[in-house]
Amino acid sequence: MDVADAQVGQLRVKDEVGVRCQKLFQDFLEEFKEDGELKYLKAVADLINPDRSTLEVSFDDLEKYNQNLATIVIEEFYRIFPFLCQAVSNFAKDRTDLKKEKECYVSFTDVPTRHKVRELTTSKIGSLIRISGQVVRTHPVHPELISGTFVCLDCQTEIRDVEQQFKYTNPTICRNPVCANRRRFMLEVDKSQFIDFQKVRIQETQAELPRGCIPRSVEVILRAEIVETVQAGDRYDFTGTLIVVPDVGALQMPGAKAEIGSRHKHGDNAVEGVRGLKALGVRDLNYKMAFLACSVQATSSRFGGTDLPMSEVTAEDMKKHMTDAEWNKVYEMSRDPKLYQNLINSLFPSVYGNDEVKRGILLMLFGGVAKTTEEKTTLRGDINCCIVGDPSTAKSQFLKQVADFSPRAVYTSGKASSAAGLTAAVVKDEESYDFVIEAGALMLADNGICCIDEFDKMDPHDQVAIHEAMEQQTISIAKAGVRATLNARTSILAAANPIGGRYDRSKSLQQNIQLTAPIMSRFDLFFILVDECNEVVDYAIAQKIVDLHSNIEDRVEQVYSREDVLRYIMFARQFKPIITKEALELLVENYGHLRQRDTGTSGKSTWRITVRQLESMIRLSEAMAKLECCEEVSEKQVKEAYRLLNKSIIRVEQPDIHLEDEEDTAMDTEESTPQSDVHDQNGHAENGHENGSHDVPKKKLTLPFEEYKNLSNMLVFHMRAEEERFEREESQSEGVKKSDLINWYLEQVAEQIETEEELVQRKTLVEKVVDRLIYQDQIIIALKTATLGDKETEEEDPVLVVHPNYIIET
Repeated sequence: MDVADAQVGQLRVKDEVGVRCQKLFQDFLEEFKEDGELKYLKAVADLINPDRSTLEVSFDDLEKYNQNLATIVIEEFYRIFPFLCQAVSNFAKDRTDLKKEKECYVSFTDVPTRHKVRELTTSKIGSLIRISGQVVRTHPVHPELISGTFVCLDCQTEIRDVEQQFKYTNPTICRNPVCANRRRFMLEVDKSQFIDFQKVRIQETQAELPRGCIPRSVEVILRAEIVETVQAGDRYDFTGTLIVVPDVGALQMPGAKAEIGSRHKHGDNAVEGVRGLKALGVRDLNYKMAFLACSVQATSSRFGGTDLPMSEVTAEDMKKHMTDAEWNKVYEMSRDPKLYQNLINSLFPSVYGNDEVKRGILLMLFGGVAKTTEEKTTLRGDINCCIVGDPSTAKSQFLKQVADFSPRAVYTSGKASSAAGLTAAVVKDEESYDFVIEAGALMLADNGICCIDEFDKMDPHDQVAIHEAMEQQTISIAKAGVRATLNARTSILAAANPIGGRYDRSKSLQQNIQLTAPIMSRFDLFFILVDECNEVVDYAIAQKIVDLHSNIEDRVEQVYSREDVLRYIMFARQFKPIITKEALELLVENYGHLRQRDTGTSGKSTWRITVRQLESMIRLSEAMAKLECCEEVSEKQVKEAYRLLNKSIIRVEQPDIHLEDEEDTAMDTEESTPQSDVHDQNGHAENGHENGSHDVPKKKLTLPFEEYKNLSNMLVFHMRAEEERFEREESQSEGVKKSDLINWYLEQVAEQIETEEELVQRKTLVEKVVDRLIYQDQIIIALKTATLGDKETEEEDPVLVVHPNYIIET
């Protein structure tokens, strides 16, 4: 012990390994070259700025330079970290104009091994590791004392560089040999070193979580420049080391302070009590693990990561992240003429039918283009879908498939979710008693999809909480003195059951589900699934389900693997298609059609066609263009978007029944989906089946849905009654002749008819309704006659019978 050390009463032990590492690391900084010039010279020059104090070093470079040094850095990182920082400070002092002493730090990127939160055990303490997780809570930034200068209050001696051990640490004894002060010290703030300090909490992502486990979380400590670089809901890779810190929260629990024992009487000796446990109380000291991060990087953008604008990401950049085989596969998929159908089959191989729903969900995965206006208002690009339908129509299956498929998807159930759980909660921190924001489901699904099942079971005040998130894509909270606006750029896929469990086709959508008009207008697409008895469809569904239970994979037509589809969607989402002039005109024209039809239904419609539906059409068109990897939106893509939106809206309303087939009113050319309504309201009678009078002036022959329903029920009631009468009389006639049926109807309404012209109109109307019931709705069957050896022939005045499976709905 030399004299100087004897005077201050301590002996500093030199860490030989640390000193050697410091020298080797400084040599690395001064010698490592890339493309003929020193790589880190330019980076260290930035440290002159007062804001900058961290040098970022790629771990790959360190491995290339000295394998042994890289191994020691990995294994003994926490031990040699101060020496590495000192090497950076020396390098900065030698090579730059840094005049005064400055604390510099080092951070490593590209560390090879990545661990999950669940894998953090005590064996990892002190070594350099990389972990990834989703940020669920952020704390405010505080100053942290890292090295304190104290003044002894007894003899005024200054004690410098007292290292702080994760809590406020006084010197053990005054350095003045004649002063024995151990307790009375004062911190010299001006001469002490402080650093920015922030705590965040990260949690396992849904994809990493083993089924049936509660997600693990870990506190991450951020220092210096990396504070305020992360937001709740984002996914990041944190590089650093696992440390053990005193659990201050446990010490501050009620009863943690030392209390006077009960054996002491309250009186003169009441000040006596438990001694020697000044900071500790009567409890044992608890420790907890935390992660000290030295660098933070956004998790690589696979699908649903932080999507960069197309201006920043080129095809070449994306090509670097893929192998040649993967790139060729993406190119081959983009050239596939049946890509739309093949993607649907690959995504939902185990769900039969419901093609329209699958198309809507597929376009939702691609999404539209988010835009910002000149007034800095954001227009969302995410598409929201709602599936309404009877039980056992595969609604939850769709949601589960999407939640499993998309890496950044959150699955939640409406009844089990509160408003705070969906948006964000303000909670009190256990240690500092600050109020902090904890992310909810919509924030965690930022840049992804939030699947909400049992949407109709949510409490009305919880539904109101997601109004803002669905349109403005932000969450504003003002609670407990915390005012914040948070991002929730997510698509919402909701599933709801109708009131009473069965969809009532005679009522409107709003009467079938308990959703308010504001929520309904925010959904781009509504799909209604009705569970109906149809022999062909029932057989196909049964076959599909039995195959799935028998593990027969041959029947599943999966053209592309899930990885291929995911990679293709990730690639296609980078496109930002622009609307051409022709597409623009078609969008305006189609919006006009929808708006006119909305006003034409005499205000009975519950689904109002608003500007949001026009924006929905634009987003769907852009999603179609992305799917085909186009730079521009074409007319063909607008037509498909209009068809899908029209299919969705028309199924929601009950529009007028068009009994005249005109080119400008024909909206839909495709057959209805197997699960669709028997009364497919968006179809029109075919020319080949019309045999009514043409004396009527050429105008649209439409009939409100309610009148059509009443008229068809009236005809069916009469036919059923006649059939029963024939059975009782044992007549050879099986049904009612078409002409007899029409004459019967005209007799029933004879009192309402005054002129001959009205009679002709009524006759034409009822003939078209009967034709529609026969050829389109297939409620009435026209019997055909055939003699032996001849082909069946259709009579002009056929005998009609009601379909035996048809149930009259009142």
